[in-house]
Amino acid sequence: MFKALADATRRELLDELFRRDGQTLAALTGKFAMTRPAVAKHLHVLENAGLITTRRQGREKLHYLNPVPIRLIHDRWVNKYTEAWAADLVDLKHDLEAQMEKVFEIYIRTTPERLWHAITDPDVRARYQFGSRIESDWAAGSSYRVTGAGRPGALIEGENLEIDPPRRLVQSYHAVWDDHIAAEGTSRVTWDIEAVGDSCRLTVTHDQLHEGADEHLYGGWPMILSGLKTWLETGQELTTPGSLMYRAAE
Repeated sequence: MFKALADATRRELLDELFRRDGQTLAALTGKFAMTRPAVAKHLHVLENAGLITTRRQGREKLHYLNPVPIRLIHDRWVNKYTEAWAADLVDLKHDLEAQMEKVFEIYIRTTPERLWHAITDPDVRARYQFGSRIESDWAAGSSYRVTGAGRPGALIEGENLEIDPPRRLVQSYHAVWDDHIAAEGTSRVTWDIEAVGDSCRLTVTHDQLHEGADEHLYGGWPMILSGLKTWLETGQELTTPGSLMYRAAE
């Protein structure tokens, strides 16, 4: 049983059956980036370990989570003397590792190529990101930094984790414009571009934020994306009070 649980894919299969019990091999295969025979082998190991059970329903074979062996492990190794400590430590681990994800979506009447250029060109970026410029050689694994006019040092710095023009850009994100924000640590920003007719759907996902992260890390995205849309569609800069306030601060 311990050997069966040692594999991450098999643990994920158990989690999937916990979320929805009684799934077919085809349904489970659809949740994983692997072949049907590979998933079947993992299920066979779990079944031999007694961690899942199966039942035929017509021509289909349904898989069910069997929690009894895991409960026996709990009863054997977590007795009444250690259970309270273990529960407290699990709660602490969850609190420390809990993460937030913020997703922003906007439709812009432009081409993927023009949109990619606007995201990566320092002069255009300054038009909609409160006068801030982005600097990078745009190679996978290279660094980038966002700087503000009249301000020493970087406002944001990070690494280009994935570059696939003009479709996808993934970057680590470390805001360093003051000591408090810098202490928030590194998160991740993903730009996904999808052509939709004569427009593009741009989805910006800011994730790996710790639970309760300072909202200044992600709160500016609606204004930035609105400014990007305005610039690409009209050639004008956004003049909302928030945009003007940030630009004045620069």
